[in-house]
Amino acid sequence: MKSLVSIIMGSTSDLPVMEKAAEVLDELEIPFEMNALSAHRTPDEVEKFSKNAASRGVQVIIAAAGMAAHLPGVIASMTTLPVIGVPIKASLEGLDALLSIVQMPPGIPVATVGINAGQNAALLAAQIIGLKDEKVASALKNYKEGLKSKIVRANEELKNVKFRFKTG
Repeated sequence: MKSLVSIIMGSTSDLPVMEKAAEVLDELEIPFEMNALSAHRTPDEVEKFSKNAASRGVQVIIAAAGMAAHLPGVIASMTTLPVIGVPIKASLEGLDALLSIVQMPPGIPVATVGINAGQNAALLAAQIIGLKDEKVASALKNYKEGLKSKIVRANEELKNVKFRFKTG
């Protein structure tokens, strides 16, 4: 089984956020790999990974980083694969990471999800893969239907919540 998605984090301290991405990919049955690579501490390994990911069958890279958050952009500079950046709330409420990832120079795009939004990164990766993979597209459709069902159930449960002045 070849990985279609690669989850890369700048440090294993990002794992609690990126586990959410892994859980979604697992649920959608999309093969993935997880690695810790640092744009600052292991630049040679980041370069080797970035330049070889496509030849190994990876179709989308999810890169998470906090603070300076250079990892997604550095990876994007060395591959033509889509890179999804996940800003990690490490300092400044994650705004430093968000701005670092989203403000890429022309020619080096990084799709960016919300701060600590590993789940959305995985869903975006699934949508990209689903463009050419009907099985993934179908699993994604079922996943989204499940989200709709949760809200319908929650709304029904809210009908039973009582307050003196609640009218509906």
